[in-house]
Amino acid sequence: MQKRPVIGIAMQTLQPIPGELPLCWVMGQKYVRVLRGVGAVPWLIPLLDDDEATLREIYDRLDGLFLTGGMDVDPASYQEDRRTACGRTDLARDWTELHLVRWAQEDKKPILGVCRGMQVINVALGGSLYQDIASEFKCAIKHDYFPNPNNDFTRQQLVHPIRVQRDTKLRSLLESDKLDVNSMHHQAIRTLAPGLKVTSTAPDDVIESVEGINGQFLIGVQWHPEELTEANPGMRRIFESFIEASAAKSVTI
Repeated sequence: MQKRPVIGIAMQTLQPIPGELPLCWVMGQKYVRVLRGVGAVPWLIPLLDDDEATLREIYDRLDGLFLTGGMDVDPASYQEDRRTACGRTDLARDWTELHLVRWAQEDKKPILGVCRGMQVINVALGGSLYQDIASEFKCAIKHDYFPNPNNDFTRQQLVHPIRVQRDTKLRSLLESDKLDVNSMHHQAIRTLAPGLKVTSTAPDDVIESVEGINGQFLIGVQWHPEELTEANPGMRRIFESFIEASAAKSVTI
């Protein structure tokens, strides 16, 4: 009998709210529910940036690593000065996720990253980012369709197409060379890390997804497939394939 794979998800810092909440760690429920729905045991990971030994103990118990969306990746992580258009960052989360990705890459544990998660993968493996697409990327289309009370954008809204490369793992899962995706980001990959290959792009050639090249299950996508699993079977297959690969790492009983 095979155990359900344990999937690690690093949380994000929530600053104190005077009189209401102390310093907290949080994570959106949608990620957890989608992973549970495809057979995973989600494990929320605290941001122990002062305790690498305990973080490593947690990591050693994981079968796979899932990296979610969230705040901007701090430019210090890829040796750049902060630009004005760079948004809020979470240094403890950066530290935690960069360690986890590098350990998982070394051990060839399956990794799946969405939005910020893809960017963290790229930075962890030696790449860099556009701190703000609109101000740094000539002729960029709009990518920052962030839902807010003042407009009609939703997290499920399909806002631009992507072109998917043939002969890639992602192409086999999506079963399409072109499809529309949601988009809630203003940072993107600038310099691709060694060990990664581009598997899809937006109409302005912004990188929309990457894969590893060493046989490890390693996929990063810039959109949010967790919001689209009910409407698009290909999006669900991304998660199912990740869990299948992680289950192969799980101990049998």
